[in-house]
Amino acid sequence: MAGRRSGAATVAAAGTASAAGGAQAGAAGTDAAPGVTDKTPRTARGRKTLRAILDAAAAEFGARGFHDTGITHITQRAGVALGTFYTYFNSKEEVFRALVRDMSAQVRDHVAPAIAAAPDGLAAERAGLASFLGFVRAHKEIYRIIDEAEFVDPDSYRAHYRNTADRIAARLGEAERRGDLRVPDAEVVAWAIMGMNVFLGLRFGVLGADRTPEDVAATANALLAHGLVGGQMG
Repeated sequence: MAGRRSGAATVAAAGTASAAGGAQAGAAGTDAAPGVTDKTPRTARGRKTLRAILDAAAAEFGARGFHDTGITHITQRAGVALGTFYTYFNSKEEVFRALVRDMSAQVRDHVAPAIAAAPDGLAAERAGLASFLGFVRAHKEIYRIIDEAEFVDPDSYRAHYRNTADRIAARLGEAERRGDLRVPDAEVVAWAIMGMNVFLGLRFGVLGADRTPEDVAATANALLAHGLVGGQMG
């Protein structure tokens, strides 16, 4: 998606992995980025601590940016000792990488119920976008963090979009097989939907909240349903 304002394209991703677990389990899995080790917490207390570190990292990276954020900023906000940080992460780069995965998982888990409850493919895109806009308004830092990932951790940045587009394309394919939609080129359409959602999230989630998520999603959904031909929208 275009340039530096691409952070929230995960709107259309569906799935059920936990946010905190996704950050570390994903890092240890088959799509793991280089240099990430498996420090997955085995206890409820450990998972709670990891969640606190990731939430603090999101707040600090979102406010200061990657380069101006220090590990001590994160630990102080999380209320943990410096040594505790290194129980879970080896470096600032590693927690940033985990955070990109974690935020993707959070969006995915947030919108998945709305998508799953929709009666058809077109309604799923509308419900997913409305749910996503609500998420962005509560987590505006996601844009800055994903944008910076392009330079801080390009592998995670590319995987973020590639995986999201693959999930959208798969959902479109399922809708086409059910007869809900006609999709001439699933890859192109998936990336187009993702791009649209990214900038709608920027405009109506980060830059302003002067329209309801449902209203924005309805207009975008009409575009998907009818296109720009013949004045059919509205």
